[in-house]
Amino acid sequence: MNWKHIGLTTTGLALSVALVACGSDDNGGSNGDNPTGSADEGMLSKEDILNDLSVISGIDPGAGVSQGAERALEAYEIDNLTLQTTSTSSMAEQLNQAIQNHEPIVVTGWNPHWKFAAFDLKYLDDPEEVFGGTEEIHTIARLGLQDEKPEGYEVIDNFFWTEDDMGEVMLEVYEGTDPEEAAQNWVDANQETVDGWIDGVNTVDGEEFSLVLVNWDSEVASSNVLALALEQIGYDVSLTTVENGPMWASLESGDQDASVAAWLPITHEEFFDEGAVDDLGANLEGAPRIGLVVPEYMDITSIEDLKAE
Repeated sequence: MNWKHIGLTTTGLALSVALVACGSDDNGGSNGDNPTGSADEGMLSKEDILNDLSVISGIDPGAGVSQGAERALEAYEIDNLTLQTTSTSSMAEQLNQAIQNHEPIVVTGWNPHWKFAAFDLKYLDDPEEVFGGTEEIHTIARLGLQDEKPEGYEVIDNFFWTEDDMGEVMLEVYEGTDPEEAAQNWVDANQETVDGWIDGVNTVDGEEFSLVLVNWDSEVASSNVLALALEQIGYDVSLTTVENGPMWASLESGDQDASVAAWLPITHEEFFDEGAVDDLGANLEGAPRIGLVVPEYMDITSIEDLKAE
């Protein structure tokens, strides 16, 4: 395999290996051993939560979910909490530690994500609809790609799978498998799906094709799987991991060929310039969601419940 993986960090994946793996049900809850211990320790009351909670644990400030959290604090007039922005892996580590200690925590959340398989979590209701409606994960190409690399363009345009497909790869990575290996395992088990992306496409002879992504578990899964599909028709594929802004900038400048990691219309709204890139549409069947997420053992149901009385 002749991939060139440029800048692909593994901090979040290393954390995932350290967590206790367990099965998941359709609602994202845990089956089997529950790392939260919530069944034994009971629910945390709203009073206990507000007494102990001072921050919302977010990810990088450029992410739409972080900006949504800032808007939520304002819309719901929550002045007893502040948003603490950090890396995705640091947020996940904070979540893990809080759950292990049965402590209150609020994190910026999105799905698909392995944390819903690892822990009993729930979204807080958002009656003001601060976080907006349904998200989609789109495939974005640099301008001119269709003319210059028509074979690769056709494959990325055909790329489409389900949240369950993505979840299989993410969960295997969460349990400790290398992302490339987890992607290969999925391709081996789902070659008919891959054939639907590549059948009838002309082959190439070692031509380079670059994919850029943000280091989110969902995008690591999709990018590695798509890279394998492109490799099957003869491309030499590189994966480059950057932050949100640079991902979009690299597509606009033509430094990168494509990305399957564009969350629209909310998360990446501030970066998306319709005339500067080629939007090929959604690549995932299912409705990704963003919002504020808490462990099930916290006896609150709405963002409104975070406001001190």
